[in-house]
Amino acid sequence: MQTLTKRKKQIAELLGDKKSYTPKEAISKIKEVTNKIKTKFDQTIELAIRLGVDPKQSDQQVRASAVLPGGTGKKIKIAVIARGEKVKEAEKAGADTAGSEELIGKIEQGWMDFDKLVTTPDMMSQLAKLGKILGPKGLMPNPKDGTVTADLSKAIKELKAGKASFRAEKDSGIVHVAIGKGSFSEENLLKNFSAIMDSITKVRPSRAKGIYIRSVYVSSTMGPGLKVDVTSLDELHEHH
Repeated sequence: MQTLTKRKKQIAELLGDKKSYTPKEAISKIKEVTNKIKTKFDQTIELAIRLGVDPKQSDQQVRASAVLPGGTGKKIKIAVIARGEKVKEAEKAGADTAGSEELIGKIEQGWMDFDKLVTTPDMMSQLAKLGKILGPKGLMPNPKDGTVTADLSKAIKELKAGKASFRAEKDSGIVHVAIGKGSFSEENLLKNFSAIMDSITKVRPSRAKGIYIRSVYVSSTMGPGLKVDVTSLDELHEHH
């Protein structure tokens, strides 16, 4: 038998024999593991949620976003494409870059210094030509995740506060979404966990049959995946 690496051995000792956890126990345990197993960076804490959907069917795709009340731990650069007064509104609301056709031209030339792109509905037709550039990077504005909107102030505020967008993977029906960093408080991680589960429940496709939330795992970048007891997810409601 191959010898376990030191990290794996340490993790195995910390976890013991427990097979599944309530959300609170899982977050608490992942924090303990993350704190004991030192890494040079602040590890990301992530959820993997397996859904009872067939994402190959167009009416069973799950795609949504949630504002994370505990924050994301990331500074987000926002670019906005709009016209006239809307450009001023975006700048006032805290957009890092805002502009019109000239900004579309700049992106066409290869400028990509932003994490999220927001636009107003009237500019969408002009943005179509950026599909090849933005699509593969997941940066194409989309009304479903609130990045195509007339209310730029609200969109910018939510993205800055920390908005997570997620979708069920086409081949597996699994949603992977980060709920924060190892340095976050348990309370903030649980708030974010709750916001994501809430959002996923709300977008349940009407055609999805049987059990919708099949399994939930919490993991950290270098740590183990902990199975959350799906029947205990109700305890998350305390963290709203």
